[in-house]
Amino acid sequence: MKKLFLFFLFSTLFFTSSCDDNDDNQIFCTDQFVYGLNVIVLDASTGNPIFQDIEVKAVDGTYQEILELVPSSEYAFVGAGERAGTYVVTITKAGYQTYTSAPIVLTRDECHVIPQSLTVNLQSN
Repeated sequence: MKKLFLFFLFSTLFFTSSCDDNDDNQIFCTDQFVYGLNVIVLDASTGNPIFQDIEVKAVDGTYQEILELVPSSEYAFVGAGERAGTYVVTITKAGYQTYTSAPIVLTRDECHVIPQSLTVNLQSN
């Protein structure tokens, strides 16, 4: 039994130390959920955030998503969670001109999507 314990102890130490030598390039990912799109909509005349009765939609090919409002100091709309792609964002609100973005490319690294921010100054009609 004593020999078995010593074998286990030494093999564990050897395995741990040999793994440490190879872990220099290892990447550790977090469990955090990352939104790829962060959109802030402002009234072009006043600079105030617009966040009520508004639709912020992201489209990537056949994929469509209505972005969700995150009530914060900036009132950001977020979407494309952990989803790389090329998105066109469309913003519609009564009394304002519809806004359509240029394509926004979201890439990802080994762990998460790389977020892109967009601030839109919406023009009233």
